Amino acid sequence: MSNLAKLEFAALDISGENYLSWILDAEIHLDAMGLGDAIKEGNKASEQDKAKAMIFLRHHLHEGLKIEYLTVKDPSVLWKNLKERFDHQKTVILPKARYDWMHLRLQDFKTISEYNSAMFRITSQLTLYGERITDEDMLEKTFSTFHATNLLLQQQYREKGFHKYSELISCLLVAEQNNELLMKNHEARPTGSAPFPEVNAATSDPYNHGRGQDHNNNRGCNFGCGRSHGRGRGRTINHGRGHGYKGNFKEKLHQQKWNKNAEKEKERVENNGKKAENICYCCGSKGHWTRACYTPKHLVELYQESLKGRI
Repeated sequence: MSNLAKLEFAALDISGENYLSWILDAEIHLDAMGLGDAIKEGNKASEQDKAKAMIFLRHHLHEGLKIEYLTVKDPSVLWKNLKERFDHQKTVILPKARYDWMHLRLQDFKTISEYNSAMFRITSQLTLYGERITDEDMLEKTFSTFHATNLLLQQQYREKGFHKYSELISCLLVAEQNNELLMKNHEARPTGSAPFPEVNAATSDPYNHGRGQDHNNNRGCNFGCGRSHGRGRGRTINHGRGHGYKGNFKEKLHQQKWNKNAEKEKERVENNGKKAENICYCCGSKGHWTRACYTPKHLVELYQESLKGRI
């Protein structure tokens, strides 16, 4: 693994799948080192340059290929043998690249970046095999493969008059990013809805009187809630109840009082042998139950006072 880390580019695989990219990388690196003539047939490079080129080539070969060409010491001979062995990759990959180009469509990709990557991969393969793809071809391929729902958008991009494929892709990438931002803002809150109000101690606790959240938390609820009920400091009440809790407590006591009076009235009626049919024990009216009573409160109180007088 330490040897792989020192490679300038990927070594030639024994299957030859990366042969075309390997010869391109090897030629560029040999030219940069001044050893490009050493791999040409009938060259007049010095023995030292040939040895350097041979070391470089073998260093970027698969271990199996190193063993197979163990006896070859001339870099030009090794280069020729590898070409004869793996040059058929052109006849295998070229038809596949043509097929990919024919069926390349913008609408088949989720993002512009994915489409752009596939475009350059296919055009690079075609160019490497001798087929030239121009900017006009790439522009027309992109325009003609827009999704059918984006017909108006495709016409607008055509009218801009792009002359380079890179200009069109840059414009599409910016539009895609803006659309993503728009969708995120839309999904954050539905259309027409107001943002959720911020809940804090200053607004939820009526005993705070604008003194801040820290003041309320430090004093505790016994300071506000405990005194308001007259229950002393020892009784613990939740923060969120406040005055509303006090009102609810009174209503519960009043309801319990009505229930007791209703039970007494029921017992009185039953003891007198009368039939209790749909009698409201709050107001004394017939035709509805106590839980469905809507009689005004002052009338209910008068009726309850009259019951006390009878008892």
